[in-house]
Amino acid sequence: MNVLGALSPSRASDFMTCPLMYRLRSIDKLPEEPSVDAVRGTVVHRVLEQLFDLPAPERTPERADALVSPSWDEVRAGEKDVDGLFESEAAAATWLESCRTVLSKYFDLEDPTRLEPAERELYVESVLESKLLLRGFVDRIDVAPDGSVRVVDYKSGRAPGEMFEAKALFQLKFYALVWWKTRGVIPAMLQLIYLGSGDVLRYQPDEADLRATERKIEAIWKAIQAAQASGDWRHSPSRLCSWCSYQEFCPEFGGTPPALPSVEE
Repeated sequence: MNVLGALSPSRASDFMTCPLMYRLRSIDKLPEEPSVDAVRGTVVHRVLEQLFDLPAPERTPERADALVSPSWDEVRAGEKDVDGLFESEAAAATWLESCRTVLSKYFDLEDPTRLEPAERELYVESVLESKLLLRGFVDRIDVAPDGSVRVVDYKSGRAPGEMFEAKALFQLKFYALVWWKTRGVIPAMLQLIYLGSGDVLRYQPDEADLRATERKIEAIWKAIQAAQASGDWRHSPSRLCSWCSYQEFCPEFGGTPPALPSVEE
């Protein structure tokens, strides 16, 4: 089937947060400087993926701790620009210890020796009737003996306040929608594991939830198409601006967005 466009939960969230950020990241494809928080998340995800490669009895805090340095070496080998993150070896060592601290909280929240995930780092996709392709990677899928499905996502940061829980759950509802569209089964549980604060957010979706999520995704895509047609990619100031990599191109900080890429006929 021909598709008219593609959307992941991350890019949809980008547009909801700030249309200009979406444009600079997805259309202009401007490079971003890596951050210590983002790279910590990459290392932590890598360790957890490798942890489940081990036999169940070996999935211990000690083995996870031992996997941190090799995982960091793998990230450095694959992403050369992360070498400049730290001013000294001492700073890098302190940061690596923060990765270990985050991982240690995982074992307070789950016992990996009692889990056998059905899927890890699973690529999923589905095409809606509007010919919009939904796609993304799910951290983990658990399937219970009765066939119940749990969609799990790890976050290395802290849990959001109650006012922001819906935004946090959007990513998992997006994946639940794709799972439902492709497998015909609504996941019984969505689970966000916040390793930074040691919290777990659980949600049980139903058909009404997923249909509402589909309508929301369609509305986001229509808004993106409208912005493309008009060239109006306005910025949306918020407290998240302080973490944005594109401040030099944002009017909020006195910057000017680059000219829009030309469209080939």
